[in-house]
Amino acid sequence: INMRNHTVVTEYILLGIPETEGLETVLFSLFSSLYLCTVLGNVLILSAIISSSRLHTPMYFFLANLSVFDLGFSSTTAPKMLSYLSGLSQGISFQGCATQLFFYHFLGCTECFLYTVMAYDRFVAICFPLRYMVIMNHRVCTILATGTWIGGCIHAIILTSLTFQLSYCGSNKVSYYFCDIPAILPLACGDTSLAQRVGFTNVGLLSLICFFLILVSYTRIGIAISKIRSAEGRQRAFSTCSAHMTAILCAYGPVIIIYLQPNPSALLGAIIQILNNHVTPMLNPLIYSLRNQDVKSSNLNVILHVFLKQQH
Repeated sequence: INMRNHTVVTEYILLGIPETEGLETVLFSLFSSLYLCTVLGNVLILSAIISSSRLHTPMYFFLANLSVFDLGFSSTTAPKMLSYLSGLSQGISFQGCATQLFFYHFLGCTECFLYTVMAYDRFVAICFPLRYMVIMNHRVCTILATGTWIGGCIHAIILTSLTFQLSYCGSNKVSYYFCDIPAILPLACGDTSLAQRVGFTNVGLLSLICFFLILVSYTRIGIAISKIRSAEGRQRAFSTCSAHMTAILCAYGPVIIIYLQPNPSALLGAIIQILNNHVTPMLNPLIYSLRNQDVKSSNLNVILHVFLKQQH
Protein backbone atom coordinates (compact mmCIF):
# COMPACT_ATOMS: atom_id res chain seq x y z
CA ILE A 1 0.00 0.00 0.00
CA ASN A 2 1.32 3.44 -0.89
CA MET A 3 1.24 5.19 2.48
CA ARG A 4 2.32 8.59 1.12
CA ASN A 5 -0.86 9.47 -0.73
CA HIS A 6 -3.47 7.34 1.04
CA THR A 7 -4.60 6.54 4.55
CA VAL A 8 -5.25 2.88 5.30
CA VAL A 9 -8.92 2.29 6.19
CA THR A 10 -9.42 1.01 9.75
CA GLU A 11 -13.13 1.83 10.07
CA TYR A 12 -16.11 2.02 7.71
CA ILE A 13 -19.14 4.29 7.93
CA LEU A 14 -22.40 2.53 7.05
CA LEU A 15 -24.61 5.08 5.26
CA GLY A 16 -27.76 2.98 5.68
CA ILE A 17 -30.59 2.02 3.33
CA PRO A 18 -30.47 4.18 0.16
CA GLU A 19 -33.03 6.99 -0.21
CA THR A 20 -34.41 6.68 3.35
CA GLU A 21 -33.01 9.84 4.95
CA GLY A 22 -35.33 11.18 7.67
CA LEU A 23 -37.11 7.83 8.15
CA GLU A 24 -34.83 6.52 10.88
CA THR A 25 -37.52 6.40 13.61
CA VAL A 26 -40.01 4.58 11.39
CA LEU A 27 -37.37 2.13 10.18
CA PHE A 28 -36.16 1.50 13.74
CA SER A 29 -39.71 0.60 14.84
CA LEU A 30 -40.24 -1.63 11.79
CA PHE A 31 -36.95 -3.54 11.97
CA SER A 32 -36.95 -3.91 15.75
CA SER A 33 -40.44 -5.49 15.48
CA LEU A 34 -39.29 -7.80 12.67
CA TYR A 35 -36.18 -8.84 14.61
CA LEU A 36 -38.11 -9.46 17.83
CA CYS A 37 -40.66 -11.63 15.95
CA THR A 38 -37.80 -13.51 14.26
CA VAL A 39 -36.09 -14.30 17.57
CA LEU A 40 -39.28 -15.28 19.40
CA GLY A 41 -40.65 -17.35 16.51
CA ASN A 42 -37.47 -19.33 15.90
CA VAL A 43 -36.79 -19.89 19.61
CA LEU A 44 -40.36 -21.20 19.93
CA ILE A 45 -39.86 -23.59 17.00
CA LEU A 46 -36.56 -24.85 18.49
CA SER A 47 -38.14 -25.31 21.92
CA ALA A 48 -41.09 -27.20 20.43
CA ILE A 49 -38.85 -29.58 18.45
CA ILE A 50 -36.47 -30.24 21.36
CA SER A 51 -39.24 -30.78 23.94
CA SER A 52 -41.54 -33.01 21.86
CA SER A 53 -40.41 -36.60 21.16
CA ARG A 54 -42.95 -36.76 18.28
CA LEU A 55 -40.85 -34.18 16.44
CA HIS A 56 -37.58 -36.11 16.70
CA THR A 57 -37.67 -37.08 13.02
CA PRO A 58 -35.43 -36.11 10.04
CA MET A 59 -37.84 -33.42 8.77
CA TYR A 60 -37.92 -31.62 12.13
CA PHE A 61 -34.18 -32.11 12.65
CA PHE A 62 -33.58 -30.08 9.49
CA LEU A 63 -36.27 -27.59 10.52
CA ALA A 64 -34.42 -27.05 13.82
CA ASN A 65 -31.24 -26.39 11.83
CA LEU A 66 -33.18 -23.87 9.72
CA SER A 67 -34.33 -22.04 12.86
CA VAL A 68 -30.73 -21.80 14.10
CA PHE A 69 -29.61 -20.38 10.74
CA ASP A 70 -32.52 -17.92 10.63
CA LEU A 71 -31.56 -16.63 14.09
CA GLY A 72 -27.93 -16.25 13.06
CA PHE A 73 -28.66 -14.81 9.61
CA SER A 74 -30.91 -12.01 10.85
CA SER A 75 -28.55 -11.34 13.79
CA THR A 76 -25.65 -10.74 11.38
CA THR A 77 -27.08 -7.43 10.17
CA ALA A 78 -30.02 -6.44 12.40
CA PRO A 79 -28.25 -5.42 15.68
CA LYS A 80 -25.83 -3.00 13.98
CA MET A 81 -28.58 -1.57 11.80
CA LEU A 82 -30.86 -1.01 14.82
CA SER A 83 -27.92 0.58 16.64
CA TYR A 84 -27.33 3.34 14.10
CA LEU A 85 -31.06 3.80 13.37
CA SER A 86 -31.46 4.60 17.08
CA GLY A 87 -28.90 7.40 16.77
CA LEU A 88 -25.70 5.61 17.80
CA SER A 89 -22.50 5.49 15.74
CA GLN A 90 -22.69 4.36 12.12
CA GLY A 91 -19.06 3.23 12.27
CA ILE A 92 -17.93 -0.38 12.04
CA SER A 93 -14.30 -1.51 12.35
CA PHE A 94 -12.44 -3.11 9.45
CA GLN A 95 -12.39 -6.42 11.35
CA GLY A 96 -16.08 -6.04 12.24
CA CYS A 97 -16.95 -5.43 8.60
CA ALA A 98 -15.01 -8.53 7.49
CA THR A 99 -16.70 -10.58 10.23
CA GLN A 100 -20.15 -9.36 9.19
CA LEU A 101 -19.48 -10.21 5.53
CA PHE A 102 -18.15 -13.67 6.45
CA PHE A 103 -21.13 -14.65 8.61
CA TYR A 104 -23.62 -13.17 6.15
CA HIS A 105 -22.33 -15.40 3.33
CA PHE A 106 -21.61 -18.36 5.61
CA LEU A 107 -25.15 -18.50 6.98
CA GLY A 108 -26.79 -17.46 3.70
CA CYS A 109 -25.02 -20.18 1.71
CA THR A 110 -25.60 -22.78 4.43
CA GLU A 111 -29.30 -21.97 4.35
CA CYS A 112 -29.41 -22.46 0.56
CA PHE A 113 -27.78 -25.88 0.99
CA LEU A 114 -30.17 -26.71 3.82
CA TYR A 115 -33.25 -25.92 1.71
CA THR A 116 -31.88 -28.33 -0.91
CA VAL A 117 -31.36 -31.05 1.73
CA MET A 118 -34.90 -30.46 3.04
CA ALA A 119 -36.28 -30.89 -0.50
CA TYR A 120 -34.39 -34.20 -0.78
CA ASP A 121 -35.84 -35.25 2.59
CA ARG A 122 -39.39 -34.59 1.30
CA PHE A 123 -38.55 -36.45 -1.94
CA VAL A 124 -37.53 -39.56 0.01
CA ALA A 125 -40.58 -39.28 2.31
CA ILE A 126 -43.08 -39.05 -0.57
CA CYS A 127 -41.42 -41.31 -3.16
CA PHE A 128 -40.04 -44.00 -0.80
CA PRO A 129 -42.30 -43.86 2.28
CA LEU A 130 -41.64 -47.44 3.43
CA ARG A 131 -37.87 -46.97 3.30
CA TYR A 132 -37.85 -43.37 4.57
CA MET A 133 -36.46 -44.00 8.06
CA VAL A 134 -33.88 -46.45 6.66
CA ILE A 135 -32.60 -44.02 4.01
CA MET A 136 -32.79 -40.89 6.22
CA ASN A 137 -31.22 -42.50 9.28
CA HIS A 138 -29.46 -40.56 12.03
CA ARG A 139 -26.01 -40.94 10.43
CA VAL A 140 -27.20 -39.68 7.02
CA CYS A 141 -29.01 -36.70 8.58
CA THR A 142 -25.90 -35.76 10.58
CA ILE A 143 -23.68 -36.00 7.49
CA LEU A 144 -26.08 -33.88 5.41
CA ALA A 145 -26.43 -31.23 8.14
CA THR A 146 -22.66 -31.11 8.75
CA GLY A 147 -22.08 -30.89 4.99
CA THR A 148 -24.26 -27.77 4.77
CA TRP A 149 -22.22 -26.12 7.55
CA ILE A 150 -18.86 -27.02 5.97
CA GLY A 151 -19.99 -26.02 2.46
CA GLY A 152 -21.23 -22.64 3.69
CA CYS A 153 -18.00 -22.05 5.63
CA ILE A 154 -15.78 -22.79 2.60
CA HIS A 155 -17.92 -20.52 0.43
CA ALA A 156 -17.67 -17.66 2.95
CA ILE A 157 -13.91 -18.08 3.46
CA ILE A 158 -13.30 -17.80 -0.31
CA LEU A 159 -15.45 -14.67 -0.70
CA THR A 160 -14.18 -12.95 2.45
CA SER A 161 -10.50 -13.60 1.71
CA LEU A 162 -10.84 -12.39 -1.90
CA THR A 163 -12.65 -9.24 -0.77
CA PHE A 164 -10.36 -8.25 2.12
CA GLN A 165 -7.01 -9.20 0.62
CA LEU A 166 -7.41 -6.05 -1.51
CA SER A 167 -6.02 -2.70 -0.36
CA TYR A 168 -8.55 -0.27 1.14
CA CYS A 169 -6.95 3.15 1.37
CA GLY A 170 -9.52 5.62 0.01
CA SER A 171 -13.06 6.46 1.08
CA ASN A 172 -14.48 4.56 4.04
CA LYS A 173 -18.16 5.35 3.38
CA VAL A 174 -20.19 2.22 2.59
CA SER A 175 -23.31 3.16 0.64
CA TYR A 176 -25.39 0.43 2.25
CA TYR A 177 -26.78 -0.73 5.58
CA PHE A 178 -24.29 -3.56 6.10
CA CYS A 179 -20.98 -4.86 4.72
CA ASP A 180 -21.71 -6.83 1.57
CA ILE A 181 -19.42 -7.46 -1.40
CA PRO A 182 -21.14 -5.11 -3.92
CA ALA A 183 -20.95 -2.26 -1.38
CA ILE A 184 -17.35 -2.88 -0.22
CA LEU A 185 -15.51 -3.61 -3.49
CA PRO A 186 -15.98 -0.09 -5.00
CA LEU A 187 -13.92 1.26 -2.06
CA ALA A 188 -10.87 -0.89 -2.88
CA CYS A 189 -7.73 0.68 -4.35
CA GLY A 190 -6.63 -2.39 -6.33
CA ASP A 191 -8.09 -4.46 -9.16
CA THR A 192 -11.44 -5.92 -8.06
CA SER A 193 -12.26 -7.91 -11.21
CA LEU A 194 -11.32 -11.32 -9.74
CA ALA A 195 -13.34 -10.77 -6.55
CA GLN A 196 -16.31 -9.54 -8.60
CA ARG A 197 -16.22 -12.51 -10.97
CA VAL A 198 -15.81 -15.09 -8.21
CA GLY A 199 -18.48 -13.41 -6.05
CA PHE A 200 -21.00 -13.26 -8.90
CA THR A 201 -20.28 -16.84 -9.99
CA ASN A 202 -20.11 -18.31 -6.51
CA VAL A 203 -23.27 -16.71 -5.12
CA GLY A 204 -25.39 -16.68 -8.28
CA LEU A 205 -24.36 -20.11 -9.57
CA LEU A 206 -24.68 -21.86 -6.20
CA SER A 207 -28.17 -20.40 -5.73
CA LEU A 208 -29.22 -21.52 -9.21
CA ILE A 209 -27.77 -25.04 -8.78
CA CYS A 210 -29.52 -25.48 -5.43
CA PHE A 211 -32.76 -24.12 -6.87
CA PHE A 212 -32.48 -26.51 -9.84
CA LEU A 213 -31.96 -29.50 -7.52
CA ILE A 214 -35.01 -28.42 -5.49
CA LEU A 215 -37.07 -28.19 -8.70
CA VAL A 216 -35.95 -31.70 -9.68
CA SER A 217 -36.95 -33.03 -6.25
CA TYR A 218 -40.36 -31.39 -6.38
CA THR A 219 -40.97 -32.49 -9.96
CA ARG A 220 -40.44 -36.08 -8.83
CA ILE A 221 -42.64 -35.42 -5.78
CA GLY A 222 -45.39 -33.98 -8.01
CA ILE A 223 -45.29 -37.06 -10.26
CA ALA A 224 -45.47 -39.36 -7.21
CA ILE A 225 -48.40 -37.43 -5.70
CA SER A 226 -50.33 -37.52 -9.01
CA LYS A 227 -50.17 -41.34 -8.90
CA ILE A 228 -51.84 -41.54 -5.48
CA ARG A 229 -55.40 -42.73 -6.06
CA SER A 230 -57.26 -41.28 -3.07
CA ALA A 231 -57.88 -37.54 -2.79
CA GLU A 232 -57.19 -37.72 0.93
CA GLY A 233 -53.80 -39.34 0.31
CA ARG A 234 -52.87 -36.69 -2.25
CA GLN A 235 -53.90 -33.92 0.14
CA ARG A 236 -51.89 -35.41 3.01
CA ALA A 237 -48.80 -35.83 0.82
CA PHE A 238 -49.07 -32.29 -0.54
CA SER A 239 -49.55 -30.78 2.94
CA THR A 240 -46.20 -32.21 4.09
CA CYS A 241 -44.44 -30.29 1.28
CA SER A 242 -46.44 -27.05 1.04
CA ALA A 243 -44.70 -25.29 3.94
CA HIS A 244 -41.26 -26.04 2.53
CA MET A 245 -42.31 -24.90 -0.96
CA THR A 246 -43.60 -21.60 0.46
CA ALA A 247 -40.36 -21.04 2.42
CA ILE A 248 -38.27 -21.72 -0.71
CA LEU A 249 -40.23 -19.17 -2.76
CA CYS A 250 -39.66 -16.56 -0.02
CA ALA A 251 -35.93 -17.33 0.29
CA TYR A 252 -34.64 -18.05 -3.21
CA GLY A 253 -36.55 -15.38 -5.11
CA PRO A 254 -34.75 -12.39 -3.53
CA VAL A 255 -31.32 -14.08 -3.64
CA ILE A 256 -31.49 -14.87 -7.36
CA ILE A 257 -33.01 -11.50 -8.33
CA ILE A 258 -30.47 -9.34 -6.51
CA TYR A 259 -27.36 -11.11 -7.81
CA LEU A 260 -28.49 -11.73 -11.40
CA GLN A 261 -29.92 -8.31 -12.26
CA PRO A 262 -27.71 -6.49 -14.81
CA ASN A 263 -28.28 -2.98 -13.38
CA PRO A 264 -30.40 -3.07 -10.21
CA SER A 265 -31.39 0.23 -8.63
CA ALA A 266 -29.93 0.82 -5.17
CA LEU A 267 -33.33 1.10 -3.46
CA LEU A 268 -34.79 -1.99 -5.20
CA GLY A 269 -31.68 -3.99 -4.35
CA ALA A 270 -31.96 -2.93 -0.70
CA ILE A 271 -35.68 -3.82 -0.52
CA ILE A 272 -35.07 -7.26 -2.04
CA GLN A 273 -32.19 -7.92 0.34
CA ILE A 274 -34.24 -6.74 3.34
CA LEU A 275 -36.92 -9.26 2.37
CA ASN A 276 -34.27 -11.98 2.33
CA ASN A 277 -32.38 -10.87 5.46
CA HIS A 278 -35.21 -9.88 7.79
CA VAL A 279 -38.66 -10.84 6.47
CA THR A 280 -38.01 -14.46 5.41
CA PRO A 281 -36.41 -15.49 8.77
CA MET A 282 -39.46 -14.02 10.50
CA LEU A 283 -41.93 -15.78 8.17
CA ASN A 284 -40.39 -19.26 8.37
CA PRO A 285 -41.70 -20.04 11.90
CA LEU A 286 -45.17 -18.83 10.86
CA ILE A 287 -45.11 -20.86 7.64
CA TYR A 288 -44.08 -24.09 9.38
CA SER A 289 -46.35 -23.56 12.40
CA LEU A 290 -49.53 -22.63 10.53
CA ARG A 291 -49.16 -25.40 7.94
CA ASN A 292 -48.17 -28.15 10.38
CA GLN A 293 -50.46 -29.49 13.08
CA ASP A 294 -47.64 -31.25 15.00
CA VAL A 295 -45.57 -28.07 15.29
CA LYS A 296 -48.66 -26.03 16.16
CA SER A 297 -49.66 -28.33 19.03
CA SER A 298 -46.06 -28.53 20.31
CA ASN A 299 -45.80 -24.72 20.25
CA LEU A 300 -48.99 -24.48 22.31
CA ASN A 301 -47.56 -26.97 24.83
CA VAL A 302 -44.37 -24.90 25.15
CA ILE A 303 -46.36 -21.66 25.67
CA LEU A 304 -48.62 -23.33 28.26
CA HIS A 305 -45.58 -24.76 30.08
CA VAL A 306 -43.92 -21.31 30.27
CA PHE A 307 -47.20 -19.70 31.39
CA LEU A 308 -47.81 -22.28 34.14
CA LYS A 309 -44.21 -21.91 35.35
CA GLN A 310 -44.69 -18.17 35.71
CA GLN A 311 -47.91 -18.70 37.68
CA HIS A 312 -46.06 -20.87 40.21
